Amino acid sequence: MSQTLAAVSYLGAAILFILSLGGLSNPETSRRGNLYGIVGMALAVLATVFGPRVTPAGYAWILAAMVAGGAVGLYAARIVRMTQMPELVALMHSLVGLAAMLVGFANYIDPAAAGAYAGAEKAIHEIEIYVGILIGAVTFSGSVIAFGKLSAKISGRPVLLPGRHWINLAGLLVVVWFGWRFVGSPGVAEGMTPLVVMTAVALLFGVHMVMAIGGADMPVVVSMLNSYSGWAAAATGFMLSNDLLIVTGALVGSSGAILSYIMCRAMNRQFVSVIAGGFGTEGGASAASGGPRPAGEVTAVSALETAELLREAKNVIIVPGYGMAVAQAQHTVYEITKFLREKGVNVRFGIHPVAGRMPGHMNVLLAEAKVPYDIVFEMDELNEDFPATDVAMVIGANDIVNPAAQDDPTSPIAGMPVLEVWKAKTSIVMKRSMASGYAGVDNPLFYRESNRMLFGDAKKTLDEVLAALKG
Repeated sequence: MSQTLAAVSYLGAAILFILSLGGLSNPETSRRGNLYGIVGMALAVLATVFGPRVTPAGYAWILAAMVAGGAVGLYAARIVRMTQMPELVALMHSLVGLAAMLVGFANYIDPAAAGAYAGAEKAIHEIEIYVGILIGAVTFSGSVIAFGKLSAKISGRPVLLPGRHWINLAGLLVVVWFGWRFVGSPGVAEGMTPLVVMTAVALLFGVHMVMAIGGADMPVVVSMLNSYSGWAAAATGFMLSNDLLIVTGALVGSSGAILSYIMCRAMNRQFVSVIAGGFGTEGGASAASGGPRPAGEVTAVSALETAELLREAKNVIIVPGYGMAVAQAQHTVYEITKFLREKGVNVRFGIHPVAGRMPGHMNVLLAEAKVPYDIVFEMDELNEDFPATDVAMVIGANDIVNPAAQDDPTSPIAGMPVLEVWKAKTSIVMKRSMASGYAGVDNPLFYRESNRMLFGDAKKTLDEVLAALKG
């Protein structure tokens, strides 16, 4: 394949990636967006493999790597449950960072690459290598820690070291100092020491940064690491003089940054405060374990009583949360929704931007269960409708329906936009127990007169509700 044909193929792939992002912005066009992305990636891989920069002697190695990677990907796709998608995404981000690191070191020690630059071009190329490895190292270690937190292998509680901001500043100064040493080094041997030191500092910074972030901020962290992985890919593109990697990395990096900003706004948080850490605990603490207990009594209901409330309702809003994902209850939720709609009940879903453990987590689960896209709404589209709603049913959500965000200025989640389910005539909260949510904040909603608590595993309890409805 000629250089011109490869460039045209890269341009076509870049256009398809842009169309893919556009398609993924809407649930109704997400399948088409995925298809654009698949075709674009296939075109990019073929153009690279058969391009002028790959010799026939390398085909065997490339084929072996593709078979190995494809086998791992296929295995993961078959065994990973939908509840494990957040940690899988974090793990994938770590691989992008690791690839950027390895490519950077390989490019630096490659004699052909080293001899191709001189003077100012050499300095620019070394800066590209240094920055690429820096971003890759932070992405790699930070994503590994995020994987550990999301999979509960590491506590979700923020680890806040004394003087952590000064530690970060000292690390930055070390990186800048060794960067100056690296760019001014006369040869590979002399430059390897500052490069290795910087890599170690960057790896430690990635660990320190994500360990300091509380569990409730993890959805923002996932999108932030997505952005980092994009910039790492773009830096790799500069190292390899690959236009497609630069464009693709910039697309991923910028879209991830925009998504992080949107999610921070949804939580009434500043992006800098998320990086600084400290919001949220590991969750699961008893609701009465800390601070004064909210006034009121908890009113428990049975599955049969819940079915009666739903059967008599005209307007129902369902708010899904991570508990629905853990219980794999989305298919039963769809069956209940289908039954109620056939009886003339207006059923809609309210999705909070940070519900679940990653951006769009609830949308993915509902789409998997074949819930129609036209009855799934964002928080801002539904909040005004709760006063006219007969039943607001909360399935495994906590912090995103907490009235303390509006009523208690001293609450850690004060000012965070929430779904105002307590304004419905009756709210039903499905939970296993009275434990607090992922942010570790008590929820006064549980004790309101209009609220009912339906305790138990979401899947088992909803199966009972569905049987009662049909009976």
